[in-house]
Amino acid sequence: MSGSGEHRPEFTAGELAGRFGLKLRGDAATVVRGVATLADGAPDRLSVLSNSKYRGQLAQTRAGLVVLAEGDADAAPGAALVARDPYAAYARIAALFEPATDADPGVHPTAWIHPSAVLDASASIGPHASVGARSQVHAGAVVGAGCVIGEDCVVGAGSRLVARVTLVTRVRLGARVLVHPGAVLGADGFGIAMDRGAWLKVPQLGGVVVGDDCEIGANTTIDRGAIDDTVLEEDVRLDNQIQVGHNVRIGAHTAVAGCAAIAGSARIGRYCLIGGGAGVVGHIEICDRVVITAMSLVTHSLREPGEYSSGTPLMDNRAWRRNAARFRQLDRLFRGRRD
Repeated sequence: MSGSGEHRPEFTAGELAGRFGLKLRGDAATVVRGVATLADGAPDRLSVLSNSKYRGQLAQTRAGLVVLAEGDADAAPGAALVARDPYAAYARIAALFEPATDADPGVHPTAWIHPSAVLDASASIGPHASVGARSQVHAGAVVGAGCVIGEDCVVGAGSRLVARVTLVTRVRLGARVLVHPGAVLGADGFGIAMDRGAWLKVPQLGGVVVGDDCEIGANTTIDRGAIDDTVLEEDVRLDNQIQVGHNVRIGAHTAVAGCAAIAGSARIGRYCLIGGGAGVVGHIEICDRVVITAMSLVTHSLREPGEYSSGTPLMDNRAWRRNAARFRQLDRLFRGRRD
């Protein structure tokens, strides 16, 4: 790596190829100082072609270096890094240009720490944060400004609570967990029972367990379990504004897009993908390697891997109203034909 200032790293194409085990086409001395899209590329920027929709932009790009697949390499106007999975390779390279977010170890003077809490000396507790009774913050963890850690919580080694994160009670984060601002983990699950015409609150006595290397998006909520814990296995990725109900279990390497809702006691397998705005009803099971497309509602267990959808696509309102009226007649038409 050759330096042009602490805040602007630069690399040659040859350095990047060697570092990430990629095949280089073109000038190894090409220097990149950041990333850009194909459309907005510049001679000192790295771009990626991972979606065939943008292949037409490749020939005109001004980017000095492009990460792409072998089949697209001959069309690159400049230097290229050939990767089996261009998007994954780009993600690793782009991380080199991400601004550093190192935090100084220690406790900020405005933070409040319960006497029974245990903090590793290398952990960082930011301004106006608080750590409750019997909670633990492990080595290298960062608790950002305004975070609230309640009682009996654990923040694992190298984990980071960015800002205004709340761990209510009995929340245990593994190592290297990233939680974005506004997320709430360990709030009461929605447990109520009807008793003589009025709702009776059911105590939520479980906790939340989050495995290593998970990421939880801004303003996402994960409720603690009623008796057992709500569990995210390792490397689960949750987008912003997701609701995870009590006693849900999400398998390792599953990713859920924004505004999805997963009702209580649902069990989701490993390597699943759940699209934005999707809903999963409670007390069902989804097996491994299932894809749920955006805005779908899952109302029953899914036992076979594959892609599943529900709902109707967007259309002209007049056409939609006609189709909706016909949909209401399907049962009558079906019964008429059967009879």
